[in-house]
Amino acid sequence: MSQSTDAPPTADAGGAAAETGSTAEPQTRVNWTVFIGSAVGILAIATWAIIDTAGAEAVIGSLVTWVSTNMGWYYFLVVTLVVIFVLVIALTRVGSTKLGPDHSKPQFNLFTWASMLFAAGIGIDLMFFSVSEPVTQYLAPPQGDGATAEAARQALVLTLFHYGITGWALYALMGLALGYFAYRHNLPLSIRSALYPIFGKKIDGPLGHGVDIAALLGTIFGIATSLGIGVVQLNYGLKLMFGLPENQSVQIGLIVVAVVMATASTLSGVEKGIRRLAELNVILALGLMVFILVNGRTAFMLDGIIQNTGDVLSRFPGMTLDTFAYDRPGDWLQGWTLFFWAWWIAWAPFVGLFLARISRGRTIRQFILGTLMVPFAFILLFISIFGNSALDIVMNGNAAFGEVAMAQPERAFYGLLEQYPAAPLIIGIATFTGLLFYVTSADSGALVMANFTSHLKDASSDGAKWLRVFWAAVTGLLTLAMLTVGGVTTLQNATIIMGLPLSILLLFIMLGLYRALRIENSLTDSYRASLPGIISGRSAEGTASRNWKQRLTRAMSYPGPRQANRFVDEVALPALQEVHDELQAQGADVTLGTAVVETCGIRHVDLHVGLGGERSFKYQIYPVQYETPSYAPGNAALDPKYYRMEVFSLEGSHSYDLAGYSKEQVITDVLDHYETHLEFLHLNRSEPGNTALIDDQTTKDNWESDFPLQEETK
Repeated sequence: MSQSTDAPPTADAGGAAAETGSTAEPQTRVNWTVFIGSAVGILAIATWAIIDTAGAEAVIGSLVTWVSTNMGWYYFLVVTLVVIFVLVIALTRVGSTKLGPDHSKPQFNLFTWASMLFAAGIGIDLMFFSVSEPVTQYLAPPQGDGATAEAARQALVLTLFHYGITGWALYALMGLALGYFAYRHNLPLSIRSALYPIFGKKIDGPLGHGVDIAALLGTIFGIATSLGIGVVQLNYGLKLMFGLPENQSVQIGLIVVAVVMATASTLSGVEKGIRRLAELNVILALGLMVFILVNGRTAFMLDGIIQNTGDVLSRFPGMTLDTFAYDRPGDWLQGWTLFFWAWWIAWAPFVGLFLARISRGRTIRQFILGTLMVPFAFILLFISIFGNSALDIVMNGNAAFGEVAMAQPERAFYGLLEQYPAAPLIIGIATFTGLLFYVTSADSGALVMANFTSHLKDASSDGAKWLRVFWAAVTGLLTLAMLTVGGVTTLQNATIIMGLPLSILLLFIMLGLYRALRIENSLTDSYRASLPGIISGRSAEGTASRNWKQRLTRAMSYPGPRQANRFVDEVALPALQEVHDELQAQGADVTLGTAVVETCGIRHVDLHVGLGGERSFKYQIYPVQYETPSYAPGNAALDPKYYRMEVFSLEGSHSYDLAGYSKEQVITDVLDHYETHLEFLHLNRSEPGNTALIDDQTTKDNWESDFPLQEETK
């Protein structure tokens, strides 16, 4: 893991923690309103499905028929808007904004990050549909004749369309909203936080609880659908390997095993259990892909990969709004595209929160493009290799395999593997890989649902362990209940229904993000238009210039704790005290604070100016530790660490060092920042009260607490 921690928590934009109005260390605790409301709802649905199987099946069937008949256009419109929205954000200048303060860095390297987002965002259903869907779409396409060359091309395009950019855009939107508001503004890592720019403090009441409950209900049905698909597929795999029967008893056993494994994994946390399972998952999946590619018709599959890529790129714009208005293919739309869009929407809160949890420090552009491209590149290879391999078998006369893939899709993946050498060994590896996919979906889901039903002490913490165990068990129970009602089809139908209210939530999230990112753009404009020297840290240097020897001395200085404290006592604190006194004399709501950073013994100095309901002004001088470079002269090279006295605002570090500045230069720098902040408020004068995403008192309360030093190595 490539890890670099950030400088002080006070540097986070918004400057507030989840717990407000208190200097006591916050603690993670259960959100009983959301927990009880969601738990009662889920247990009631599960109990109803088990007791009144026929009635539950009839109600779910009638509801999904109404949704697919009357709201299909709406699903298509919403997901298309999401794709456009996230791409515009990623490709415009606001994409350079970080999910966190400006100085923050990613916690995980690219491979680990991509592995976790892929394993969480796609479960065992990829193995299920990578063979069964291409064969089904080839033999029974929604339009045109089946078993033709065009049907083969369209079969792969449809499968990749259902597993492609649209779904990952939904994940990217939710993850972006959660990560931005949590890490940039220190709001709670929950769905309700994304609605703060619209509803303000109302999100702390019934409105927020209702949003979180709805998100959790949709999430658990989405996960249960994947687990239900996984159960029937793994059941068949175990039949091939050990002769176990395909029945409900074995499926219950598989659910129990998954719950136990998911519990063990989720109790280990993100950095250990979930991370390691995700990495192993991807490695095994890659191994299966290479095996099929090498042992099958390699040239044909490589040709297919290239053509499938071109077809998806060229046909995607038309497909994303194709509602089949003039030639609706029976129940096809309901069973395929509408189901997939609702399924992705249902998974979006779960995967989005998990993605936000592992993405602090990445820019918005990195996050969105990485979420869209990295997993889809893997999916494109996986589906192209397995899908084209399956089509090759059917097109060369194996009609029996095609019939099985259509009628019993849980057998399709294993049926393909049986066509290759060393089938028993490969089937065993595939079953183990599927089990890992199954478990990573369950453990990530349990962790996220525990977080949904908790007041987290900070965005990097997780819900209580007993809560994770509870949600792992409830997910297993719901999966069993839905399988009892009508198997995978009922799970799919329930997902379409639960996706409808969540899709409305997506529209509000886009509006909230739009408002917040407009403020972010305006803040950037104010820095660029007012004083460009602030960005480089040179504005104060030019005001009271020193001779060249003094400048050279400063450039070659690598101060330790003693020199840093001398700078605070003799320069930084007196300079900020003068600014504080003058601001106070002119009637400003100003606070000056200083405290010792315990881990290094150096003081930080903080100036805060309250501006009513608008975004408050913050100027902080804080010691940031670095490794002393090998080229440091003299005695400085003997100390492995040195300290830069960096300037922080609400957005994070401005990445320049004040050590060596005079008192007058520091005062000039403070005023440069203050005037720039006032320029920012001026640019937003047409929308008063919208520059602050959290109230000013929260910022002020948290400003006055002590903060530990966090090392940053360069």
